[in-house]
Amino acid sequence: MEDKSIKIFRDAPVPKAVISNVIPSIVSMIMVLLYNLADTFFIGKTKDALMVAAVSLATPVFLLFMAVGMLFGIGGTSLISRLLGEGQKEKARHASSFCFWTGAVIGIVSMVMIWIFVVPISKGVGASADTLGYTSQYLNIVAIGIPFLIVSNCFSNIIRAEGRANIAMAGMILGNMLNIVLDPIFILGLHMNVAGAAIATVIGNVASAIFYIHHVASANSMLSLRIKDYQAGGHIATGVMAIGVPASFNSVLMSVSNIVLNKVMSGYGDMAVAGLGVAMKVNMIVVMLLIGVGTGIQPLLGYCYGARNKKRYLAVLKFSLCLAFCMSAVMTVICYAGAGPLVTAFLDNKDAFGYGMSFSRIYILSGPIMGILFVLMNAIQSTGAAIPALILSVSRQGIVFFPMLWLLSSVFHEARYIALAQPVTDYMATLLSLILFIVTYHKYFKHFDA
Repeated sequence: MEDKSIKIFRDAPVPKAVISNVIPSIVSMIMVLLYNLADTFFIGKTKDALMVAAVSLATPVFLLFMAVGMLFGIGGTSLISRLLGEGQKEKARHASSFCFWTGAVIGIVSMVMIWIFVVPISKGVGASADTLGYTSQYLNIVAIGIPFLIVSNCFSNIIRAEGRANIAMAGMILGNMLNIVLDPIFILGLHMNVAGAAIATVIGNVASAIFYIHHVASANSMLSLRIKDYQAGGHIATGVMAIGVPASFNSVLMSVSNIVLNKVMSGYGDMAVAGLGVAMKVNMIVVMLLIGVGTGIQPLLGYCYGARNKKRYLAVLKFSLCLAFCMSAVMTVICYAGAGPLVTAFLDNKDAFGYGMSFSRIYILSGPIMGILFVLMNAIQSTGAAIPALILSVSRQGIVFFPMLWLLSSVFHEARYIALAQPVTDYMATLLSLILFIVTYHKYFKHFDA
């Protein structure tokens, strides 16, 4: 079973190994993108910009719990792929069970906490008196699916560590397609509006989680969900957290930065918030595809690192950087040129459309270098280098972004200039990622054979 599932990590030509792992990951990200676009698109068809703003406000909260799934998913993938490269299959099973049960418990606790504090949470993310009802309604319903969301996001990553990229992709397609199909039925057909979008999201997450649980519990997987295999000791918990915390921290900071940015934009009115939310969706077209490249190669790089195969590791990295840069350039041109039709698909309010167009053109400025950033970020994570991964995570959406946002909002008093904080931060983060990778490479590969 091991030879069938992971021999491509070890033996396949580098372009084939990269492409065979990247394509399913990109398809998965496309499905996540379509799911994110579908909610906003069909809510936009209600012709109520306040509902669009409410979903945009609730999205960062949703992303916080996706970050928990990423904590165990990215951290688990990094650890498990290295363990498989070292031939420690039993320990990989312990790590898998640890990620499942710990993530599920956190999800249940989080679900209850949202139900208790939904109103202050909604106000905290910037909901106004006009959007508070819609935002609270959306979060109350979405909370039901949080345990499933965490499990789904966790195992959509971990399953790739055992060489099952197609299975990981299938689970994402199942959940997101269900959401996309159900959105127009619930939102428009049954006139459930924001509640319909939330219900469709919950059903999609439940379906994905069940699919992954079925696979891991079957004889076709090297992983385990059994409680008797649960083990946090033996450097399993610390191994997962070492990379998982920086990876999830990046997502948490991304959510926090979105919340802060929404609150700043709310000073320019609800239409500015709606326009910003749509611009972020447009920018996600580029970002999600490039995240797919980065996450697709991480288990391959992790396996090469665990097997101490420096030559293959570097060959995979070089090919991936070239691929990511070419994709970045092409997608940037497409999204910049097509910003008008894309924004129109979500907004017909004249003021909101104006904000959406301006913000979309600004956000896409960082497109050309985003691929390099995500490849280097995942390359660092694949080695288990916790400190460089943490530094990069807190820098991009934290210690670089927030001062930049404060500076631009203090100097300029137009919303479009404030939106420049993100692309400027992305260029600085890419430079930092290059420096940190060089440091990581010299430290972690110095004892490897050529």
